[in-house]
Formats: sequence, C-alpha cells, structure tokens
Amino acid sequence: MTHRELYNRTRNALSQIETQQTASLIARDLICTFSGQTPEQMLSALEYGADPAVVSKVEDGVRRLLNDEPLAYILGEWEFYGLKLFVSPDVLIPRDDTCAVAELAINRSLFLEKDPRILDLCCGSGCIGLAIASRVKDARVTLADISKEALAVAKKNIAQNKLGGRMSIFQVDARKKAPNFLGKFDMIVSNPPYITGEEMKQLPRSVDAFEPHLALYGGEDGLDFYRAILANFTPALKPGGCVCFEFGMGQGDAVCRLLEENDYTVLERKRDYNDRERAVLAQYSGKG
Repeated sequence: MTHRELYNRTRNALSQIETQQTASLIARDLICTFSGQTPEQMLSALEYGADPAVVSKVEDGVRRLLNDEPLAYILGEWEFYGLKLFVSPDVLIPRDDTCAVAELAINRSLFLEKDPRILDLCCGSGCIGLAIASRVKDARVTLADISKEALAVAKKNIAQNKLGGRMSIFQVDARKKAPNFLGKFDMIVSNPPYITGEEMKQLPRSVDAFEPHLALYGGEDGLDFYRAILANFTPALKPGGCVCFEFGMGQGDAVCRLLEENDYTVLERKRDYNDRERAVLAQYSGKG
C-alpha cells in the first residue's frame, strides 16, 4: 500500500464522523505522527510504499477515533500556546479555552518583580505553567498536582521543552493546607476541576469515557476547588500577590464573589477565543 492509498483510505473512513476537510487533516496527522515524517516529507513520499507497521498503527488510530477516543490521546501529543506537549489519559487535553488564563497570567507576570515565583496548581500536563515559563524568561514556575501520573506527564513536558532550569514539580493536594516547603509565590494560577454534578451526567462520550474524572469534577456546584484554594493557598502568596483562575461557562460571577469574600480585588476578567468569559485575575488585599 502506498502512502497515497493509506491517506485516501484513512480520510474516507474518518469522513463518517468528520467533515471532509477535518478528515483530511486528521489522516495527515496520523500518518505523519506514526511514520515520523513532516507533512512535506509525507507529500513527497505519496507514491512510495508505506511501512506495514505504520499502516497498522494508522488503522488502529482510525478504530479508536470511531470509538470516540480523542485524537490527542491517540497521537500522544498536542500543541498548546506554541508548545508541543505529551498527553495521556492521565491528564486533560489542553484546550484553546485555557489560553485565556495563560494569557492573563503571562501578561501579569511581565509586570511582577524580577524572578517572579509562580505556582501552577492542579497543573495536569503542566500546560499553563509551561506557557508562562516559555514567555516570561525570568519566571520560576512550580507545577503541583495531586496525581502522580499527571506529574509524570508534566515532567516529560518540562524536559521536552527544555525548561527544567526554571521549573520544579511537587505532589500537592489543593484541598489541603499549602505545605510550608513550597514557600511564597507572587502568583498562583489554576485551571481546577469545575464541572458540576449535573454537567458530569451530560459529558460527551469522548470526555466521559477517556479524560480523567479527577481533573473534571468540581463538586455539585463546580466551585469546591475555588473555595479550597482560596482557603488553603492564600497564605502561600506574597503580600499583594495574585491568583489567576480558569472557570466554566456561567461561573464567572460566582467565582468573583468567592474572591471578593476572601479579600481579593478582581483586576480583570477575560474571554476565550469563542467569546465566552473564561478566566479571572485578582489581587489579594487582605492581611495574610
């Protein structure tokens, strides 16, 4: 089978569930990933025979896609904020929605004192912290998550993006008091679990069956982790420190009320690429 035949067969199979354009892009991504080729190399090799091992992997990928498994888990990698990241079912797939909180945090970090210390709490793959470290060249970023498996993925992503000199990793439970060994931070950024109990019942199969529920469920009202982080990690902020949260659709007002009730001043609320309110930046104005 030539690469062209493999491409056409893969595209046609995926057209059952995707538009022709999307099916074409996914077919290209599957073949390139499993063959180790760039799109340009694949194009020049269309009339050459495809390695049987590559054909087998691509066919398996198609079967998994038709079973609603996310493409990112099949490829084992995904792009976020210009970074190539490893992903696995131990972490949520980085989504464009999360660029909003990353941008808020990056913009704020540029105005912090030299060598700012930033904590990415509930870090998952580490995508937000990695985005910050890649754009704010003097930032010292700590990644923290309760999941050892997620931290293993984050560790690979630090190495993949050559950011080990300014990043550290710790296993931390956001629902418990911030451990003293973490020290104090200029900013805490978090995309915590925020899916409500009712929303958990309505998740699409591609999310419900494959992505980690530990990183999704935020309590019946979706706000449990915001309450916990504000109660447990505010003492880990330096005077005048900030928090930067992602939140779900329709949760903005509730999250901002929690911030104000805990002596924070809301500085900015940001919308995502789909024009949905998605993130908030707030500064602590209490006495510690």
